[in-house]
Amino acid sequence: MSSRRSRQSLTGASKITDDQIIQLLSKLQQLVPEITNRRSNKASASKVLQDTCNYVRSLHREVDDLSDRLSQLLSTIDVDSPEASIIQSLIM
Repeated sequence: MSSRRSRQSLTGASKITDDQIIQLLSKLQQLVPEITNRRSNKASASKVLQDTCNYVRSLHREVDDLSDRLSQLLSTIDVDSPEASIIQSLIM
């Protein structure tokens, strides 16, 4: 079975063309800093996807870290203080 046939059977009713895949990979290459900063514009699809997954994981870790830091900050601030009002307005 060819890769095109297996891709079509996996996607069901929504068929994606090779050109669409190339366009999506190109967009990912432009969005992910680790890929964008490379000298070579040529990267395999698997490398682009792997780098994208790693980037999303790093963003997730960063969000978790910032969330923890915000929780710590909020636990040390008086809820009636001007600082607490500012933080609450930013996160609401």
